[in-house]
Amino acid sequence: MALGKPILIDGRGHLLGRLASIVAKTLLQGQRVVVVRCEEIVISGSLYRNKLKYLQFLRKRTNTKPSRGPFHFRAPSRVLWRVVRGMLPHKLARGAEALDRLKVFEGVPPPYDKQKRFVVPSALKVLRLKAHRKFCQLGRLSSEVGWKYANVIDALEAKRKARADIHYKKVKSDKVNYKPESGPVLL
Repeated sequence: MALGKPILIDGRGHLLGRLASIVAKTLLQGQRVVVVRCEEIVISGSLYRNKLKYLQFLRKRTNTKPSRGPFHFRAPSRVLWRVVRGMLPHKLARGAEALDRLKVFEGVPPPYDKQKRFVVPSALKVLRLKAHRKFCQLGRLSSEVGWKYANVIDALEAKRKARADIHYKKVKSDKVNYKPESGPVLL
């Protein structure tokens, strides 16, 4: 039932809840969705306030046997995945199938680094949040509550951006140096 190619969304600069609601609705319609750069998703409210809220969430556990859940994901991609799950009827078959159509990543892994990435204008921070309002990035929040791979992702992203810059300069120079073959001009 999945429709064609997956929609590739760049999470950078999007508000968490607004992006999640649009992704959830799209998944229920049968479309596959891939969200990359989840560490650069934005949450409204200061880092301090959001950290307090997340630490309250971390205290919620099964009293008799904490390994039974609830499970507190620290990685930004899994945080987005859980927010989307909360917007889907994931205990029913159609909700579970919709959740299977979602892929989330930190950074931009190889199959997706050469594909066109889209933004969701109705979820962008610059369009939705007033300029004087406080906000924090999901990657920074995750790092402060136990996600250990921020440095690894930063290093991989720096390498990817360097490769992309080289490719961009090569394509740009090819366009400047392009000379069409001189032939008869038809008017």
